[in-house]
Amino acid sequence: MVPDRFNLSGKTALITGAAGLLGIEHAAALLECGAAVILTDIAHAELEKARTKLISDFPASKVFAHIMDVSSIESILSVHKSILNARSSVDILVNNAAIDPKVMSDLRVVESSRLENFSREDWDLQISVGLTGSFHCCQVFGSSMAKSGKGGVILNIASDLSVLAPYQRLYRTEGLPNDLQPVKPVTYSVIKAGLIGLTRYLATYWVEQGVRSNALSPGGISNGQPEEFVQNLSALIPLGRMAAKDEYRAAVQFLCSDASSYMNGHNLVIDGGRSVW
Repeated sequence: MVPDRFNLSGKTALITGAAGLLGIEHAAALLECGAAVILTDIAHAELEKARTKLISDFPASKVFAHIMDVSSIESILSVHKSILNARSSVDILVNNAAIDPKVMSDLRVVESSRLENFSREDWDLQISVGLTGSFHCCQVFGSSMAKSGKGGVILNIASDLSVLAPYQRLYRTEGLPNDLQPVKPVTYSVIKAGLIGLTRYLATYWVEQGVRSNALSPGGISNGQPEEFVQNLSALIPLGRMAAKDEYRAAVQFLCSDASSYMNGHNLVIDGGRSVW
């Protein structure tokens, strides 16, 4: 039985980037508490796979899917219209969509990802998805929550790199000169820090209409990375390991339910203790 303050029965949550590693976990977390979920993503095949996976464990009547490109306000408005036409509404918005550029030692990738050579095209694309996309989703679905008279919850998925600089030595490759070493691109830090600013702004904007806004900043998630990388990152974490993909479910349940009814404008950092060192 779900404790009353965690119970989300009768609520509908929309999750962006729902076909990704954490998007599916966020959906499962909310389904566990009784919510209906609307999965959105730009990748049609992966979105259908995510829905199929979820309905193997939860009622199909509670899992919906819409193709949505968060970098397009027209796409967001179209999905919003479809939801309204189905006589439904969004009570919980989870802004999870992002382009997470993988750090690779391929010299062509390294050269283009380093700050000195980072292209305006890559900057615009990644910002448009990870930050502007969240802004537009809040603009559309948050406004609807505020007008509904029922309030709602906005949860922005940030990262421990919202409060930490990337530890670029994690990505060093032996034999390469310093100006060709792989790095985490600048956009990732800018986007995740920007989401915290957006969270705080929203926390006071619709507060009188009952809309709360918080952020979740996960640490590194174990997902088949090279063993050397896992060991080096684990050495930076007091708990001595990376997170399992399902270890953020309880935090999502807390932040999206009345269990966190007095939390607003907060960035919940769950990183195994890395940011305290």
